[in-house]
Amino acid sequence: MSEEDQVKEEQQNGSDELFERFIIKIDKGQEPLRIDKYLMRRIEGATRNKIQQAINAGMVTVNKSTVKQNYKIKGLDEIIVYSDMSPEETEVLPEKIDLDIFYEDDDVIVINKAAGMVVHPGSGNYTGTLLNGIAWYLQQKDPSITDSTLPRYGLVHRIDKNTSGLLLMAKNSKAMTNLAKQFYDHSVKRKYIALAWGDLKNEKGTIVAHVGRNLRFRKLFEAYPEGDHGKEAITHYKVLERFNYVTLVECVLETGRTHQIRVHMKYIGHPLFNDDTYGGDKIVKGTVFAKYRQFVDNCFAICPRQALHAKTLGFIHPTTKKEMFFDTELPNDMKNVIEKWRSYSSVQGSQ
Repeated sequence: MSEEDQVKEEQQNGSDELFERFIIKIDKGQEPLRIDKYLMRRIEGATRNKIQQAINAGMVTVNKSTVKQNYKIKGLDEIIVYSDMSPEETEVLPEKIDLDIFYEDDDVIVINKAAGMVVHPGSGNYTGTLLNGIAWYLQQKDPSITDSTLPRYGLVHRIDKNTSGLLLMAKNSKAMTNLAKQFYDHSVKRKYIALAWGDLKNEKGTIVAHVGRNLRFRKLFEAYPEGDHGKEAITHYKVLERFNYVTLVECVLETGRTHQIRVHMKYIGHPLFNDDTYGGDKIVKGTVFAKYRQFVDNCFAICPRQALHAKTLGFIHPTTKKEMFFDTELPNDMKNVIEKWRSYSSVQGSQ
């Protein structure tokens, strides 16, 4: 694969780790060349001034270390260029939106995102997103900020529209770069709670299969166990409670690919409950009786989205270097549907 193809592949393959913008692996025979000049040639639309600013801000690494503008690249170097705005993002217009700010200081914001909220503006979703709400929130804290002078801030990862839970934002470029590296190094600790169809065979396990875009339907993602497409993806799971036809599981992400848990659970035959993208919005396991179908429909109504919640988040603070850890309660829709399945399973077991 050529360098150009590698760059394109990194841009096209979705990832919840938003700011791993470019990864460039230098050919073995590359002659020494200043990194700012090299990147200006490699990245379409980039100016030397912008590249130098990114290098000075620590947003460019070579072999996982920051470098100076005059660093000369050599064969087999790996360059990573981070960005403080996601590739999909358009102009962010401040909007008054209710947000659950879980924690905030001068460098980071931790948000408990509600299900149904899109994280960032993009095709078909230019308003009503979490970033629109954050822009408004920052303006209220500092009235001197205008639409054109909003401070640089960025998401260092994302969660799906219909997934609830903890989301981390950086409030400045230095924090963004530091946190983005932590995600890239897979040192950020994340646990998700999910309700999956079926009775999992093992109490715990690890799912290893590349995740990449479906080759026919570009909005969908697929598991590729042979690793011939997509990016490496690793999910560890543990059974928390069994309800005969569905199972409550804890998922720990080692990597953060787009739709990773949803795709991996489908891959092992246990799609998430009510996941309308990956086959969980119909009866996958259970009986053929009308009474059971009605019960499941009632459960779908209680939790009208994939039953997935980003429950915990742990990282090293970019400035204090202290370990930060946050834990949330399950939202009511998941609490209620879990309790309904628990009661149903108990009744079935007593018959």
